[in-house]
Amino acid sequence: MRRHTTIQMPSFDDFRDDAAYVAILSHELTHWTAASHRLDRDLSRYAKDNSERAREELIAELGSCFLCADLGIVPELEPRSDHASYLASWLKVLADDKRAIFTAASHSQRAVSYLHHLQPRHAGEGEAA
Repeated sequence: MRRHTTIQMPSFDDFRDDAAYVAILSHELTHWTAASHRLDRDLSRYAKDNSERAREELIAELGSCFLCADLGIVPELEPRSDHASYLASWLKVLADDKRAIFTAASHSQRAVSYLHHLQPRHAGEGEAA
């Protein structure tokens, strides 16, 4: 049975510009790919374990960066109060696990590939000239 998933986003008017909106949506879409019927990243400890939360947030942020780069978008995000705590949690994970950045980047790239593959192919795309 297919589970219904909703991505909650602030109002479009809450963002500085289109690029900022896309950056946050890309972050949330990367989280969305974690579901067991998608890429099956284990989020069972997300709410209980700061390290696991930091790992998933790093995956989502890298996924957002990768998606924005693919789309040619360079967002200029407003600083938020939680940015410093996000960075501190990522630094702890990266200090404790020298492979964490590679693991996160790998998960992020899988998420981005998954999202790209959801898009319909354009007629003639990939055909030799």
